Amino acid sequence: MFKTNTTNPVPVNPGENWTDTETNAPAEKRKASSITTETESFLKNLPDVVCLSHLRWDFVYQRPQHLLSRFAKYGRVYFVEEPIFDDSHASRLNVSAREENLYVVVPNLPHRLTAEQIEEEQRTLLNSLLKEQLLERFILWYYTPMALGFSSHLSPALTIYDCMDELSAFKFSPPLLKELEQELFKRADLVFTGGQSLYDSKKKQHMQTHLFPSSIDKAHFAKAKEQLEQPADQAAIPAPRIGFFGVIDERMDLQLIAAVADKRPDWQIVMLGPVVKIDPADLPKRENIQYLGGKSYQELPAYIRGWEVALMPFALNESTEFISPTKTPEYLAAGKPVVSTPVRDVVKPYGEAKLVHIACTPEEFVSGVEAAMAQASDPAWHCDVNAFLAGRSWDNTWRGMVQLMSQALQHQTA
Repeated sequence: MFKTNTTNPVPVNPGENWTDTETNAPAEKRKASSITTETESFLKNLPDVVCLSHLRWDFVYQRPQHLLSRFAKYGRVYFVEEPIFDDSHASRLNVSAREENLYVVVPNLPHRLTAEQIEEEQRTLLNSLLKEQLLERFILWYYTPMALGFSSHLSPALTIYDCMDELSAFKFSPPLLKELEQELFKRADLVFTGGQSLYDSKKKQHMQTHLFPSSIDKAHFAKAKEQLEQPADQAAIPAPRIGFFGVIDERMDLQLIAAVADKRPDWQIVMLGPVVKIDPADLPKRENIQYLGGKSYQELPAYIRGWEVALMPFALNESTEFISPTKTPEYLAAGKPVVSTPVRDVVKPYGEAKLVHIACTPEEFVSGVEAAMAQASDPAWHCDVNAFLAGRSWDNTWRGMVQLMSQALQHQTA
């Protein structure tokens, strides 16, 4: 039933400890020490982690990869993706290693199954995975409520819902998603949210909702400040370059991108990332707009280094109402000034702190880019950015989650 492959692991750079706050109060120190001891005990006896995700591990390296790769340092992690359909006559699982203790699990299902059959096949394959891998004590980590349809019969040690997007607002979202999310709230021990807007929405629906904004691998993106060789497909593009990396989908304001290109034909707009859920034919075509396709996480600093300004040209629509773009601190850690449309979780805190230029119309966006180009040489801005990012790291975010998980498990067994 299982096909196992091995691919090269994704390196993860270590960051800071979860808490860097000092206190002179002995009681507070004893409390902090107790929490640390409990957390380390939890990690030494970490249950296996079974993650049920709507995202592909190898698609874009982002929040799930940063968090789950850290769990894999202490125990086994199984990242279960959505099914792939083919012409085979029998369902099967493809299990492949990405790094030590971390396995990507892909259900392969035959074409022409009904929705009910698809769910039943996924349930059967998941049961087989648990049995054959001896997964008896495990944590269920959900990224999509839709997975509840084939996993609701399980009895995990903990149930975690890491809500990184308002999936119901996305294009082609399943009608059942909202209903299943309500069921997941009833089952979840903890709910984590990837941004302030999501937190404000979800905290009304679950008492144990906690805000963990997507963090940053500062050391990785700071490589963009070094003397890196320009990638061949970007080196031929004349300067000045302003760029974007990420998924190019219904969240992009394509008309804004076209208008900026028209107003400043001397600027080259570099777009990195896969095109999904929209027709590539609808992308604006201009001599000064360059679509270079998807790039690996490791390649990003070299591309960013060649930009004068980084862009976040998000449309203001239902699908972006609750987004909290991870690329905001990543751009800043790379030393690049940023211009963004007024996405709520970008305006606060980045816009209010004068770290990111906020612009709505094409004229404002052009003015914002011009101001950002001048800002690149401003030592005061760089100092403010460094101070803002100083306490942020994926290690800190992960450690905070682990602490809450340890407490939740202790509460269950008390």
